[in-house]
Amino acid sequence: MEFMSAAWWSALLAIILIDLVLAGDNAIVIALAARNLPKEHQKKAIIWGTVGAIIVRSAMTLAVVWLLKIPYLMLIGGIALIWIAYKLIAEDEGDGDEHGPVATTFWGAMKTIIIADAVMGIDNVLGVAGAAQGSFDLVVIGLLVSIPIVVFGSTVVLKLVERFPAIMYVGAGVLAFTAGKMMVNEQMLKDIFKPEGSANALYWAVVAVVIVGVLAAGWLHNRRAAGGAAST
Repeated sequence: MEFMSAAWWSALLAIILIDLVLAGDNAIVIALAARNLPKEHQKKAIIWGTVGAIIVRSAMTLAVVWLLKIPYLMLIGGIALIWIAYKLIAEDEGDGDEHGPVATTFWGAMKTIIIADAVMGIDNVLGVAGAAQGSFDLVVIGLLVSIPIVVFGSTVVLKLVERFPAIMYVGAGVLAFTAGKMMVNEQMLKDIFKPEGSANALYWAVVAVVIVGVLAAGWLHNRRAAGGAAST
């Protein structure tokens, strides 16, 4: 693809749109992971979490041809994201584990952000790689454009969660939706969920069950934790 040609600009626009649509998930993960950090560490977590996410995304983009050969990758990634979405809303019961997704340490938050982005990045990488048509400069520009979007989005979401804590359930619901879509879009399962090339009722039923399951499990966990704290 010739640099700065009409096709080049068209592909760049497609990549930016993909990044804009999917950057919301990254912003939610970073905000929820950083919400338990001390105030002085939250901004640093957002910036370095975004940098780490971009580095992981770049590495995955370079390895996209190899990634496409891994069977059930989308299914495994979706299942992993379900667990991450649940843990991001499950309140810490004070067990001292600072290495889990609800960690109150900077490095604990970094681990959660990077792992979650690696999982969610599969869909993004495939879309960007397809739109770029082998043009690495387009991939790099697309990733650079997504950095301020994710940083700004994370900051906004974090402020909203601090002011309205219930919003964290909305964020978890978005992540659960992403997880469900990853699972049912697994190429090895297309005969089950897309037998005629388009999503069937089972496709959407699985997505709905994943969303409801994550939110219900998180709510029950938090209710149980709150009850335990009140009785002590």
